[in-house]
Amino acid sequence: MRGVGERGLRRTRRIVTPARAGGLLGMLTAGFLFTLVTGPTAFGLSRTDLPELAWTEPSAIEAALALPEGGNVFVLDTAPLESALEALPGIASADVTVALPDAAVVVAIEERTAILAWEVGNRRYIADASGTIFAEVDDDAGLPDGVAVVHDQRLSSVGAFAIGGQVAPVDLDVATRLGSLGPGDVGSTASALRVAVTDIDGYVVSTPRGWDAVFGFYSPATRPTDMIPGQARLLRSLLEGREPEVRRIILASETSGTYIPRSTPR
Repeated sequence: MRGVGERGLRRTRRIVTPARAGGLLGMLTAGFLFTLVTGPTAFGLSRTDLPELAWTEPSAIEAALALPEGGNVFVLDTAPLESALEALPGIASADVTVALPDAAVVVAIEERTAILAWEVGNRRYIADASGTIFAEVDDDAGLPDGVAVVHDQRLSSVGAFAIGGQVAPVDLDVATRLGSLGPGDVGSTASALRVAVTDIDGYVVSTPRGWDAVFGFYSPATRPTDMIPGQARLLRSLLEGREPEVRRIILASETSGTYIPRSTPR
């Protein structure tokens, strides 16, 4: 009987083999490490690296990220953060990464590209190539090179524009065409050209203390915008050799136009 008991005891003792003991130790170690790296004090957020932006305030970026101070960046899901940033009006795309071991959140952002500043009163509404308004600035704020400025003097435009809104497709097309013209393109010696749109004349190009050129109203059905290059060539021919004497030019079409001379003192 004692022999049988000894064999059973030996079998019981062999239940915990070196391999099993190593596996158990590995499981305990893995659990400890998981708790260590995912715990509230591990990999606590040390800083957030934000890029310098032209159209979006840092406070708006921080509010969209809403990162808790000292939060564990090891378990941070960056996809929702990128979506929150891309929902901001001025941001085209965002990329959020975690830098270890210093536990920093690094934010890379591509802003929308401004091509148009639509001015109503003392405010300018900044739009991209799609006509989407994504920023608003004072009328004296600096603008990047290449941004066309249109001074909208129509009564119906007061209060009609806001961030998230759209510049009408026809207006966007006209604005980018006329806004790309420089004095040399129309044969002028002026330092700059000014583009405005009014209730009476439609689109008007003018020079400081100089002449006004009425380009008029446009509509896809009745007066398409593709006539603008021809009107610009006609304007050049009407200014040639007489710019100081011209006060107002009417550009009825690509080939039909007239000018009104300045009054001469008697």
